[in-house]
Amino acid sequence: MSATTVQLHDKEFEIYLQETQIKVAIEKLAARINEDYTGKRPLFLAVLNGSFMFASDLMKEVTISCEISFIKLASYQNTQSTGTVKELVGLNEELTGRDILILEDIVDTGHTVHVLLEKLQEHTTASVEIASLLLKPACLQHNLQIKYAALSIPNDFVVGYGLDYNGLGRNLRHIYKLKD
Repeated sequence: MSATTVQLHDKEFEIYLQETQIKVAIEKLAARINEDYTGKRPLFLAVLNGSFMFASDLMKEVTISCEISFIKLASYQNTQSTGTVKELVGLNEELTGRDILILEDIVDTGHTVHVLLEKLQEHTTASVEIASLLLKPACLQHNLQIKYAALSIPNDFVVGYGLDYNGLGRNLRHIYKLKD
């Protein structure tokens, strides 16, 4: 196995996005958020587990006054979305009148974000936007407005930089795609 591939469980993955490409995309995304939220104090709501690296690196580039909190939702098993989102850890912050930015590692089917948006509708927020490291437009099954997508990718199964395959690969610095 070369340095450009990794073996996780029964699958082999090849490098798809280098860490430097990811960082540049996050810096550009943070610049847009900094501009759009000047004078506001948004609450970043990071969806665990996958978004932890993205949230960490994004927060290092965000220069506006802000807060961050975490929610844990899950819909994946193996390499497929189950279609069912299970809430594992709920919201504890007061959301009334707040500008909310949902931080996702990847939006593919959109099930997780769709459920989270429904939950947020129970609160009187000032605004709710979605910021995702990766977006798979061809996979979307919900009409979602993803205002902040760092990178759009095709329908490949990817791991690394917070994304996993059955628990493995989150610690990889680069993003890898499943080898054909």
